[in-house]
Amino acid sequence: MSKERELLEKLKEHDTPSVTNVVATYPKNPLCLGLYNPWTQNWYTDQSIRCIYPELGRTVGYAVTCVFGLPDHNYSRLSFMDVIDALEQSKRPTILIIKQIFPPEIAAKVGLSGGNMTTALKSIGCVGVISDGPSRDIDEIRQMKFQYMLTGVTAGHGDMAVHSINSPVSVAGMDVSPGEIIHMDENGACKFPANKLEQVVRNLELLQQEEQKRMSALSKATTAAEIRAIFEGQSYADKK
Repeated sequence: MSKERELLEKLKEHDTPSVTNVVATYPKNPLCLGLYNPWTQNWYTDQSIRCIYPELGRTVGYAVTCVFGLPDHNYSRLSFMDVIDALEQSKRPTILIIKQIFPPEIAAKVGLSGGNMTTALKSIGCVGVISDGPSRDIDEIRQMKFQYMLTGVTAGHGDMAVHSINSPVSVAGMDVSPGEIIHMDENGACKFPANKLEQVVRNLELLQQEEQKRMSALSKATTAAEIRAIFEGQSYADKK
């Protein structure tokens, strides 16, 4: 196993909130890399989408992005096969980020990616999809152990077209560029630059040790004074 793949496997040992803590949530914490202003930059997903298969646990991969919408007679250069090519050319495993740009009157009815598309995605090393619209065939896909984060599900769709591949997109409050690392689970998804992988994993391991020690102490505390002492120096104890 390559060092990079080993780091990705170690990343999966931690949940998404822990990853966000190291990436940007607590910029005053020495274990936080402070890669983004936690409130003003769009680096994790909002509650408009949900994890379809929480039982699969954590999923990580390199982002490949695409935009789907209605067919446009002025532009018909791309197809789903070009998406497959982009996935093949990316580092693996991949997570496909699908931006949906359908008209409001049909946006909630687009069952975009079903069993056939998912089978093709999985065969080329993709392990999950994040999209700001619905999809379908979730009963069929469940057996594939392939993760989805969606706004919901719906049964059908009409003609669709690929409008772009591997351009920056914003999906469910998260801005994603191709090649960034995505971490997703039932809490949501977040992203960070691939060149920060080793630092993120190292700090996650240190943070886990720190938090296990703190929670062990908290579980034994019986007074407010003891709890206050344990939280001393932490954001929980800061007076705003």
